[in-house]
Amino acid sequence: MDASSAVTALSALAHEHRLAAYRMLVEAGPDGLAAGVIAERLGLPPSSLTFHLQALLQAGLATQRRVSRQIIYAMVPAAMNGLVAYLTEHCCGGQGGCGPACEPVAPSAPEGASAA
Repeated sequence: MDASSAVTALSALAHEHRLAAYRMLVEAGPDGLAAGVIAERLGLPPSSLTFHLQALLQAGLATQRRVSRQIIYAMVPAAMNGLVAYLTEHCCGGQGGCGPACEPVAPSAPEGASAA
């Protein structure tokens, strides 16, 4: 990632509704969420939500796909990993990788649950 891409990504996240939508997409994982679900959870009209989601799409932080009549948005793990890597590139004087990586995995069993 270069400085221009980092600025674009950070600018896209620098709004309360876009940040909340992105965090929902991160929580949803690779399957993503329908635009209507995001709008309902954020309490935004669809037209306002579309404006905010377009900023995430243009920054490369999210993708969209059509499933029947719904538009599904999903986060792009590589984009966030690239942003975090760019921001932490020289962390600790370059002595090692300090930044966390976003690697979506299947949910683990709740604590105390026995494995089958």
